[in-house]
Amino acid sequence: MYLISRIRVAINGFAVPFLKFPTPFSFVGPDSSLSMCREIIGLGVKRLMIVTDGPLFKLGIADAVVAELKGAGIALDIFDEIEPDPGDDLVMKGVDRMKRFKADAMLAIGGGSSIDGAKAILLCHANDSHPSKMAGIWLYAMPRKRGVPFFAIPTTAGTGSEATIAAVVTNKKEQIKYFIADPKVVPSMTALDPKLMTGLPPFITAPTGMDALTHAVEAYISTTAYAATDELARMATASVMSNLPTAYADGKNLKARERMAVASCMAGLAFTQAGVGYVHAFAHQMGGLYHVPHGLANAIIMPYVLDFSKPACLQRLAELARISGLDRSGATDGELADAFIARIRQMNAEMQIPEKIKDLKREDFAKIIDRAFAEAHGTYGVPRYMSREDALALLERLFS
Repeated sequence: MYLISRIRVAINGFAVPFLKFPTPFSFVGPDSSLSMCREIIGLGVKRLMIVTDGPLFKLGIADAVVAELKGAGIALDIFDEIEPDPGDDLVMKGVDRMKRFKADAMLAIGGGSSIDGAKAILLCHANDSHPSKMAGIWLYAMPRKRGVPFFAIPTTAGTGSEATIAAVVTNKKEQIKYFIADPKVVPSMTALDPKLMTGLPPFITAPTGMDALTHAVEAYISTTAYAATDELARMATASVMSNLPTAYADGKNLKARERMAVASCMAGLAFTQAGVGYVHAFAHQMGGLYHVPHGLANAIIMPYVLDFSKPACLQRLAELARISGLDRSGATDGELADAFIARIRQMNAEMQIPEKIKDLKREDFAKIIDRAFAEAHGTYGVPRYMSREDALALLERLFS
């Protein structure tokens, strides 16, 4: 079953270690966002477009950054209209703003939606195109133009978008998501500034943190993983399992916030090379159809997918249990894998993440499966392939 998909993934897996994935220069620690601003100033940027969301901007989270840049005489155009799951119409509005402002650089400030939206605007502006034409996995042979210098300041620890080749844009009319993957959207520099994250409420900290964990776990159990991605995924997993409960309980804890930001970035670097899996394939459909926030959908779906995948990646899940401090004398790999999945469920419960997708409709099951399979098969290195019956059983568990 799925022979062609397996062959395509195997070819991708063989090629990935030989490809050059860009990595942003990262500033880390309190006030690192201001340090990066000084580097941007030093590059001679004259007209900078800032892409962010209205609520974040109104809260003043970006005030110090804006003041630093304005103080250096840089002209700013603040596009603060990004919304969760940015739509293609919004991206094209941003492209028009960028053209009229004649920006010579772009800075994204915010969570995954802001950074993804900025990436899509950047690529569509450079190529005078629409997000639908930019969708798909890049090939180095594709004649896409690189945009203006691009920088990112994440204000959540979850998506890892500040380090990845990926961006997701929603077609609101058709309720589907465009997955864009191109190394040209990786920021040149990023700042992981925990001071900008201390104000995040627990209900944001929890799903974004579990989003980072999903990236690390799916990258680690992917059939296209290799030594470099394994190391990143292991470090990210151990850090999230250790620091997310602290960041959730005490949002002002700068050390926990910083460690979560670094873990999110490492997980992003891991999955941008090793890929993700069924958790993301199904979560994207929950976002497109029901507007479930991406991190929340990942958190809910992950343990169910791991239950299914476990027979094909038992040893890998056991290894993640060991580095997460769940090892015990005499435990088998099967017992450790179960303990790891159980700990994920426990963390979800402790952080008030539900077990079900409340808006899920049975009449949408066929559509969800078709779209999830179209996204995953031949693209993601899933350790175990689902049949339609397996997928229906998964959705029933998420529904009932």
